[in-house]
Amino acid sequence: MIVNIFKDLIIALVVSENKMTNLREILANNLKEYRRKCGISQAKLAEKAEISTQYIAMIELSRQFPTPEVLDRIAAALGIEAYQLFAVSPSPEEAMERLHDTLVGNLERIVGEAVKKAIAENNQDKPSMG
Repeated sequence: MIVNIFKDLIIALVVSENKMTNLREILANNLKEYRRKCGISQAKLAEKAEISTQYIAMIELSRQFPTPEVLDRIAAALGIEAYQLFAVSPSPEEAMERLHDTLVGNLERIVGEAVKKAIAENNQDKPSMG
């Protein structure tokens, strides 16, 4: 069972890493990461960049793509250069942090699903009283 959990976890990691292939997704993921590292909310970032909170949310969902001017304002609000919002090769620390977050999230999901399945199977094996 543990072997299957780790196999599923590795597959989930590979699939999740391969999903981030287009520019909007790269921007969305990097924006979220930098915002979280700064410890600020979407609302606070929007205020600092002089744009709406909804627009920040839409960028983070890959539904909107900002103009170069807006990118510059967002980067300035985060204290980074605009090009950093498009970096695809993270530093070793960032890579380890991202891997950790992905592993923890996927492990929680997989273990949760396995526990639910085991409970359901256990309930089916019990004879009904009646």
